[in-house]
Amino acid sequence: MKLAFSTLGVPGMPVADVARLASAGGYHGVELRAHPEEPVNTGLGISERVGVAEEFKAAGVEILAVAGYTQVAAPGDDEPVIDELGSLLTLAGDLGAPYVRVFPGGGDQPAEEADVIAARRLAAAAPHAADLGVRLLLETHDSHRRGVDAARILGLVGHRNVGAIWDVMHPWLGGEDPAATHAVLAPHLGYVQVKDIATAQDTTPLPLGAGVLPLAESVELLSRAGWDGWLCWEYEKRWYPEAQDLPALLEPGRDHLSWLLAQSA
Repeated sequence: MKLAFSTLGVPGMPVADVARLASAGGYHGVELRAHPEEPVNTGLGISERVGVAEEFKAAGVEILAVAGYTQVAAPGDDEPVIDELGSLLTLAGDLGAPYVRVFPGGGDQPAEEADVIAARRLAAAAPHAADLGVRLLLETHDSHRRGVDAARILGLVGHRNVGAIWDVMHPWLGGEDPAATHAVLAPHLGYVQVKDIATAQDTTPLPLGAGVLPLAESVELLSRAGWDGWLCWEYEKRWYPEAQDLPALLEPGRDHLSWLLAQSA
């Protein structure tokens, strides 16, 4: 498996510094948070996009994904959501990133209604994704935090360019066992987000291996299945400014993930 980290852990860091940090830390790739407050977002012009791609190429680091914030199950009109998906897909295509991350965001709607809305929008964007060679990935999050919840939507879409991100924290918080999450998401899996926290009540990010999340079990499930995709450390420094700074944790985090992979081999 390849290792990456998210720029959510280094909010606002310039692209060149992120690329150097990943290379020095022994990470194969980076998930780029696509938000207006970040250096990489859908407002970049084509020359700026070329510059970002070149920075990572020069550092020998892959751009794993464009992590967007589109809520595909949110109430309201479809058109603005589909347009936003299109902008994220185009950005990923220009950067050479194989994936775009999106959220459910279904709120308090009945699950069946939220599922249908999300599936309709993802299906509408799927042909554009296919044309660009990019996959839209729905993260296990908010209204659809368990694997079984995300899989309901993906089953309705039924398109190879629409898949899932397994965020190991949210299904666990939703009471779903990692084996159950893996079983339903395996046919759709794009990549896996790893992290660690102290308790279900305290989700302040911790160094990998220092908390309670079932990282070892999750990695073992993936290894037994022969999966050779990406593990991406999503350290939520942006939302928890009091947390330790990520750069000093990257090499120990890499070593912990490498150890888990060796143990599960």
